Amino acid sequence: MIEQYSFGNIVINGEKYMNDVKIIQGNVVSSWWRKRGHHVEIEDVEDIIDVQPEILVIGKGQPGHLSSSRRLQEFLKNNDIELIEEKTTEAVETFNRLYKAGKNVAAGFHLSC
Repeated sequence: MIEQYSFGNIVINGEKYMNDVKIIQGNVVSSWWRKRGHHVEIEDVEDIIDVQPEILVIGKGQPGHLSSSRRLQEFLKNNDIELIEEKTTEAVETFNRLYKAGKNVAAGFHLSC
C-alpha cells in the first residue's frame, strides 16, 4: 500500500522512495527510468506487461507531464490491460483503491514533474 505521496517522495509499505517507482505484484521496483524521459513506451513497462495485470496505473507526475505513447496505449488495449493515467496524487488514490479491492493492478509513478 502507498501510504504517502508528495512531490519527489513516495512512501510504500513504510519505505520512502525518492525516485520514480513501479509496483508489480505488490513488489516495488525503484529507480524507474524511461528511454524517452517523460514518455512511457512498451519497453519501459515490459516487466509489468510480463505479469499480465488487469490494470496499469500510470502516475504522470504532480503537474502531469508524463504520458504514454500511442503504441503503448494500443498494445495494452489489444492485450486487455486497462490503462489509467492520472496526475500522481490521483493515481496513488486509484492504485490504493484498486489494490484494496483485490484487483490485479500494477503501476508506474513519476514523482516529480
